[in-house]
Amino acid sequence: MKFSLWLPANLPWRDLRAAATHAAGATAGTARWRGLWLEDHFMDNTPEPNDGARGECLTQLTALAATVPGVRLGSLVLGNTYRHPAVVAKQAAALSDISDGRFVLGVGAGWQENEHRAFGVEFGDVPSRIRWFREALQVWTALRDSAHDGSEFADFEGERYRLEHASLNPGPHATLPILIGGKGEKVMPKLVARYADEWNLWATPDVFAAKNRIFTAALEEAGRDPGSLWRTTQALVFFDDAARAAEMQAQGRPAIGGSAAQLVETMAAYAAAGVDEFILPLTTVRDVAKLADLGDRFLSEVAEQVG
Repeated sequence: MKFSLWLPANLPWRDLRAAATHAAGATAGTARWRGLWLEDHFMDNTPEPNDGARGECLTQLTALAATVPGVRLGSLVLGNTYRHPAVVAKQAAALSDISDGRFVLGVGAGWQENEHRAFGVEFGDVPSRIRWFREALQVWTALRDSAHDGSEFADFEGERYRLEHASLNPGPHATLPILIGGKGEKVMPKLVARYADEWNLWATPDVFAAKNRIFTAALEEAGRDPGSLWRTTQALVFFDDAARAAEMQAQGRPAIGGSAAQLVETMAAYAAAGVDEFILPLTTVRDVAKLADLGDRFLSEVAEQVG
């Protein structure tokens, strides 16, 4: 199993670059971070007034792509409702080029209502957002594939989006992986089976195992090799505090905790459930030194022991 780090999106650029640079060079024996991830939100999901710091995901990732080598970089995940998918495809192609193929386009249907209202973005209902997301996936894959299969142009006519002889030139570097974030059990497995190179959701090992069976069945039904999908997950991690993890679990937040040995056992349970990559979320840590200390501790005491 591989390990990646989810960095805070609310850091000033100097601090974000410092944290990412440290993480990219961090090792513990043979363990190192496979990738660095940033979330895509414009504000916190907390009661008003809400004016906390919040960076813009694609801008931050572009800066990291140009300055931090050696690790994958990805969005976890872009809300489809915020941008036209064809524009996102152009941004993703540029990011793929700048990063020399290290960028992962992580996408989702969008869910955080308060930022839609605050920034004047149409929210829609759940069925609408799923329909828009399906069309966006068609746009992303059509443009990405046209850049490499010789067709050069893409056309699309949908309910919400339309392409007319659109070109993704210059195209992305080699291939551009698409990660879908989602846990729904009706439509999402079919979308993942058809469009995703990678799949992500928040989960504890038992929840992931149950979801994985459903998504694997969708892959098989679609005639796709289940091994062709890279599976990732994350949960809140509490070092030496199993009680706090249980408290968060009771509030509906996927969380794990305990001693380093207990966390190693939990990682083994994730691997047995089918997880390919665990992403450590440190999105609420504002201090760069603390970020480095927590990340290094996880690498040395957990990731290295999992092997």
